[in-house]
Amino acid sequence: MENFEFVSPTHFVFGRGAEEQVGEKLAAAGAKRVLVHFGGGSAVASGLIDRVGASLDAAGIEHLELGGVRPNPEITLVREGVRLCKEANVDWVLAVGGGSVIDSAKAIANGACVEGDVWELFETKALDHDVLPIAVVLTIPAAGSEASKN
Repeated sequence: MENFEFVSPTHFVFGRGAEEQVGEKLAAAGAKRVLVHFGGGSAVASGLIDRVGASLDAAGIEHLELGGVRPNPEITLVREGVRLCKEANVDWVLAVGGGSVIDSAKAIANGACVEGDVWELFETKALDHDVLPIAVVLTIPAAGSEASKN
């Protein structure tokens, strides 16, 4: 095995009820207005979105919601998220879900900080150095997207 170093600045919080800490954690990081981005059915039906919203409310963080992410997210929903972020001056994106939701949230966080269409970042593979911070309430183990800024 080759020697290597690995640095992961991601802060992980594990445990029962961990989602109820999201407001406190985001407030400590300076969040004021958050886009809560999620898939739909199970996150809503299980009460997870309500618990996340209550945590944000308790921390005094304004938030708006954008659900509807499907597997292999589509650019249309990302564009809607970008529009919402720009119009509402969102300063954080909070993904509540698995890999597709996280990937969609990352695209929104990038697109919210560029002029023009977010799709250009994918077509040109241009680097975007200004990105909204992203937090995740993970709903499925082993998505992997939660552990990387990419």
